[in-house]
Amino acid sequence: MEGEQTADLIRLQLRRQRALTGMNQEEFGRRTRFSASTVSAVETGTREIDLPYASRADEILETGGLFQSLLKMAQRDEQPSWFKPWLDAEAVARQLRYFHPTLVPGLLQTERYARTVLRFDDTRPEAEVEQQVSSRLERQKILARERPPQVIAVMDERALRLRDAIMAEQLAHLLRLAELPHVHIHVIPADAGLHVGLSGPLALALLPDGSRVGYLDNQLAGEVVKTEDGLATLQARWESVRGVALPQASSVALIKEVESLHGPQ
Repeated sequence: MEGEQTADLIRLQLRRQRALTGMNQEEFGRRTRFSASTVSAVETGTREIDLPYASRADEILETGGLFQSLLKMAQRDEQPSWFKPWLDAEAVARQLRYFHPTLVPGLLQTERYARTVLRFDDTRPEAEVEQQVSSRLERQKILARERPPQVIAVMDERALRLRDAIMAEQLAHLLRLAELPHVHIHVIPADAGLHVGLSGPLALALLPDGSRVGYLDNQLAGEVVKTEDGLATLQARWESVRGVALPQASSVALIKEVESLHGPQ
């Protein structure tokens, strides 16, 4: 089912469920803590449905998480076709490994950082940006599930030293994540010189059946890697970038040092 069709279905069911309870838009808005104009905009499709709205609707209408589930389905359907196999792998992986030479990996990004990154494409509609931010934050929930994957992330020191207002919050977030036993963050120091990781970001997922899936990103699209040769190459490059990165304790100390440059929060 296409994402737009799913969104239309959600709007239709929201109107029907609200009407079945006997609530008008004003009363429903009051109980969900949204304005009547917002309720009207959501139900007519002039405002995007987001997870906070779907969550409150499920609570007030006692629908058992129906609208949240439908919205997540719509968000997944709106992802590019080339990205969906990676999303499937990421959602069930036992281990995830990420490397990015210029940015904090998506699974470790704050909402503000993610929004800023997604706005790099200044032709992207704001509604699409917000949908992508919501989807990225939803993906991050695997870090807090009962049996989370082991996550090993490597990033370049230069990605941490960007002088931007969003970085203080992002660095503090990385430090909190690094306290989790299943999250391992490593930083390649700026004086490491040239290394293979400068060729671009990569990701690897170890699935429950022992198989692996790789992912490469570029300016236009992404590529899911499943071939034996391709995975062997990504594995070798991962070992290379991991080898030039600092141990976790030293990496955390470096992140704290950079965070201190932003002053007290």
